[in-house]
Amino acid sequence: MSQAVADSEDGSGQSGDRKVSAKVKLAVGAVGIVFGDIGTSPIYAFRETFVGPHPLTLDTLHLLGVVSLIFWAMTFVVSLQYVTVLMRADNNGQGGTLALVALISNKLGRSSYGWVAVMLGVFATALFYGDSMITPAISVLSAVEGLTTVEARLGEFVIPIALTLLIALFLLQRRGTTTIGKLFSPVMLTYFSVLAFLGIIHIVDHPAVLAALNPWYAVQFFMTDKTLGFLALGSVVLAVTGAEALYTDMGHFGRGPLRISWFGFVMPCLLLNYFGQAAMILNMEAAAAAEAIKNPFFVMAPDMYRLPLVLLATCATFIASQAVISGAFSVTQQAIQLGFVPRLSILHTSETEHGQIYIPFVNWVLMVAVILLVLTFRNSSNLASAYGIAVTGAMLIDTCLMAVLFIAVWKWRWWMAIPIAGVFFLVDGAFFGANLPKVPDGGWFPLLVGAIAFTFLTTWARGRKLMRERMSEVALPIEIFAKSARNSAIRVPGTAIFMASNTGGVPSALLHNIKHNKVLHERVVILTVQIAGKPFVDPSKRIEINEVGDGIFRMVMHYGFMEETDVPAALKGCEACGGMFDMMQTSFFLSRQTLLPSKNPGMSIWREKIFAWMLRNAATAMEFFRLPTNRVVELGSQVEI
Repeated sequence: MSQAVADSEDGSGQSGDRKVSAKVKLAVGAVGIVFGDIGTSPIYAFRETFVGPHPLTLDTLHLLGVVSLIFWAMTFVVSLQYVTVLMRADNNGQGGTLALVALISNKLGRSSYGWVAVMLGVFATALFYGDSMITPAISVLSAVEGLTTVEARLGEFVIPIALTLLIALFLLQRRGTTTIGKLFSPVMLTYFSVLAFLGIIHIVDHPAVLAALNPWYAVQFFMTDKTLGFLALGSVVLAVTGAEALYTDMGHFGRGPLRISWFGFVMPCLLLNYFGQAAMILNMEAAAAAEAIKNPFFVMAPDMYRLPLVLLATCATFIASQAVISGAFSVTQQAIQLGFVPRLSILHTSETEHGQIYIPFVNWVLMVAVILLVLTFRNSSNLASAYGIAVTGAMLIDTCLMAVLFIAVWKWRWWMAIPIAGVFFLVDGAFFGANLPKVPDGGWFPLLVGAIAFTFLTTWARGRKLMRERMSEVALPIEIFAKSARNSAIRVPGTAIFMASNTGGVPSALLHNIKHNKVLHERVVILTVQIAGKPFVDPSKRIEINEVGDGIFRMVMHYGFMEETDVPAALKGCEACGGMFDMMQTSFFLSRQTLLPSKNPGMSIWREKIFAWMLRNAATAMEFFRLPTNRVVELGSQVEI
């Protein structure tokens, strides 16, 4: 072997080592950010199958049957559906329901199937808001309830402590998670390790519990108690809540590191703990087991270590709640960019991490909802009834979208796509059906939140579409305007940028300016910002320019639905529009529309009133596009929809 070849191989080996090292670092980071929701499920999931709305007998049949169901639910839903299959469906590396909808819509276009896919995605997003309200409440409350296993008299302090922690969590959002986020991975790594250690201790005492890996125990459970077996699925599904977070956060960590974290660390730790809880109960006398099942997660620890376990679990639920709240901010930002939510004030909490954002309106709405949930439901068992319906509803929608993905995007043969999608649909449909009886006991809450959110999302999208159509109908073609303005307006120094929602016609602000001020700037740019159906746009293709003549330009800026629309930053690098842009010599003109009652409304009057209210309370284009406040002129116009 020559020296050159040897050096080449050494370099290749070092490069490969660096890649492996980077992937491992991402996998460790993912444990702290992504797996908090599913990681805190052992605190209440196993317990709820026995003390929930449909309690089960504490015998070998039911204990092994339940833990077998948990194992196979985790295998089918998390490992197969989300980690193995859906993670292959990335939109330029990004995951999540909205990214999946955008991917499908790009293929189906404006067909009826494309419209159905969009509506399904919007409803899944609406259900997510219900989930993001319940998750912090049930997670933190279930952890703090562990105090009663340390000292029963502490029960009266559970709700005040939980509320204090939750309020502090929401108040911290404005500061961002850059500093505290450094503790997430060490805390969650410790937490998962403790889960595994506690599970192993009890499995060693009763190793026969491992027989539940055999699906026959789950089948036997159903054969013996058909109705109770089906209803038990409503609590078993709590063990897989957070599966959608793996798919949603794929863009932050990549599918490789997430798969390493899940299969190599998180899943084994979770399963060891669930099997350990079952082994502990099986190893107890009937009276002791009946008491322990009220909080088996904390009873697993010896008395002297129970308080430290409560504190560790509380930290873990705090981190899980943080991840869900951050997810609500990210999903809202995507929904704004895709045109389903009006512009909201978005603040960046980190100078280095682009994805760390804070949306005040969403934060305060979530905080109020979480406080009301804790005060209304009072304990985590009651909240568990409200929890499952949102999660299973979103999973069922993901399965429907996955079936469309197989056929429309991946072009699978129907004889292969239908059986695979059918299996997942059967599993997710069973979980959803098992949660329907919980609707009167609390399941109505996420459905109500989902219905309200869906109404607002679709009303804004529909109203925005109608308003643009009405404005396009009366818009003056740019070529005609340029000819008429040539001799009718005085040209003044500087640059005027007129923001326009459409790429055709003259924006009303430009017409009003020339009508009232009788002047036209030396350089006039009609700027439209378009959001693509993909997360990111190549910066080299950010700006598209068309020169109309007489110093008038039509400019289109392209952004992905996960990018920040910073117009001044994009203009700094633009020279192909009559020279560089000097912000001190540039004025931005905005149109603010006021809705008028229409004789032939394009949608129901009540929806039109909701849209008008949303339009009035939306953040201004100045905030959304990060325009310099001292260089903005706003002109009003009226429109009927």
